Order: sequence, then C-alpha cells, then structure tokens
Amino acid sequence: MDSTEIIFGILILLEISFGVLGNVFLLLGFIFLVSANKKIKSSDLILAHLAVANTMTLLSKGIPDILSAWGMRNFLGDIGCKTLLYLYRLSRGLAICTTCLLSIFQAVTVSPSTSQWAGLKAKLPKSITPTCLLSWILNLLVDVTAPILVTGPQNSTSRQTVNILKYCSSTSIRAITTLVNAIVLSFRDLFLVGLMSGSSGYMVLLLHRHHRQVHHLHGSGHSSREMPEVRAVRCVLALVTLYILLYVRETITLSVLINIRSNLPLLLNTHMILTFTFSAISPFLMILSNRRMRNFRKKNLPVCDTDLSPVPGK
Repeated sequence: MDSTEIIFGILILLEISFGVLGNVFLLLGFIFLVSANKKIKSSDLILAHLAVANTMTLLSKGIPDILSAWGMRNFLGDIGCKTLLYLYRLSRGLAICTTCLLSIFQAVTVSPSTSQWAGLKAKLPKSITPTCLLSWILNLLVDVTAPILVTGPQNSTSRQTVNILKYCSSTSIRAITTLVNAIVLSFRDLFLVGLMSGSSGYMVLLLHRHHRQVHHLHGSGHSSREMPEVRAVRCVLALVTLYILLYVRETITLSVLINIRSNLPLLLNTHMILTFTFSAISPFLMILSNRRMRNFRKKNLPVCDTDLSPVPGK
C-alpha cells in the first residue's frame, strides 16, 4: 500500500471524526433544549437540520473514502455504490438548502422593523419546519437520478468508465440524460448560492449602515469590534464565503478530473479531503455563533450571536 494513500486516509479520518463530533454536539444541544422544555427558536431548528445534513455527508462518503485510501477497492457492490451516492447527493443538497435558509433567516431578523418587513418577520419562523420538509422532498426527487450514474467497481480501462470515487465506476448513459441532470443540479446550486449571497450581502449593507449611525452617536471612542452586529456579520460572511469558495473549488476540480486523460492521484486525494471541509467546520462556526449552544458548552466565549434582534432605531 502506498504510504501517501495511508497519510491521506488518516487525514480524512481525522477530518471526519472532527466534523461528526461537532455536528453531534449541535444535535445534542438541540435535544437538550427540547428535553429541558425550553422554547425552541427557529435558528435552533435550522442548526439541527444543518447538523443532520452534515453528518449524512461525512458518513455516507467519508467512511468509504477512508477505506478506499487504505487500499480497499471492491468493498462495495453495485447496490452499495448506488445507495451511498444517493445519500451523499441528498445530504449535499440538504446542506446547501439549509445554509441558504439560515442566511435568509438572519437577513430578515436584522432587517428594519417597518411595515414592509413586519409581515415577513411574523411568518418566517412558522415557515421553517415546512421549508425543511420541502427541502427533503425536492432533493429526494432531484437526486433520484444519482443511482443510475454509478455502478460497482469495474476493471475496464474504457473512457466510459471514470473512477472518480475510486471504489465505484460511472455507467455509460446517453449524453442527453447527462446534460439534463447537470443542468438541473447546476440550476439548483446556482439559485441557492445566489440567494445566499444576496441575503448575506443585504445584511452586510444593513448592519454596516447601522454601525455607522451608532459609531457617529457614540463618537470615535466607541470600539466597533465590541458591537454585536459586526461580530454577527463576520459569522455569516465566514459561513457563506466558506461554502461559495468550496463550491467553486469543487466545480473546477470535478471538471478537471472528468475531462483530463491522465491520472492525477494527488489532485483526487486533495479533492476528497476538501469535500468534507464545510461539513466539518460549519458546526463549530455555528456553535460559536449561537448563545444557547455556548451555554450548553458552559463556556462564555466572546463570539457572535446568530439570534439577533431587529436593528434598533429603524
């Protein structure tokens, strides 16, 4: 077995373990709030849903990638490959939907308390659960084509077999089917990334304007770093920027791996590690940005709070 493969397997194992622990902690915090009969906020439900999606991503693809990196290639059959790819695609879709929902929820929360936003602010918390359920239904339908794209490992050296997953192979399907599938998935991802970027950009502009007003009222002696809205913007920007950068990186890397004719094991292994970055890091960003989760940790960290109240003075 190649020592490089062993190292990559260890790195993936550490990343998966790190991410699963963070997401499980988010779920335990949510269960603790429920068991303690405390009021469940909309943001708590969104975070729990994101933790479920992240955990599915880490386990459905992480464990097979670890086994593959450690030299096992034929541990999955045709059904196993189809099932794991479907679960991974489903969890990936749920993650982008939930991240977009969180960004929109925060943007509406910090929006001015005017008649234009009052109705939406009142309705949005009641729409969180139906929206999460709808995201499951839509992604289950959108990703239903995933099982037909792969089969079990094959020894064929034909260009029709692309072993991007190492332990599974792609099937030979009609070009029109591949094109339609790519268009549907790309439209979903780009639409949600656009909503995510727009809502985050709106919140940055809104809180920046509020910060300037407060800074003017308090004078130059007031430190902007102490303002909670500034810390909140940092958390939202960190989460959204992380997802967008990783999404662009994944798109470019997959295009290279599919179209290039030579074997690039280093690029493939690096792609495997970076695939789990968002699912592994995002729970810790959310833990640090949620006051109730910090209380669950019994620590008082000077970080941002996602449970922002409407900006005063609007």
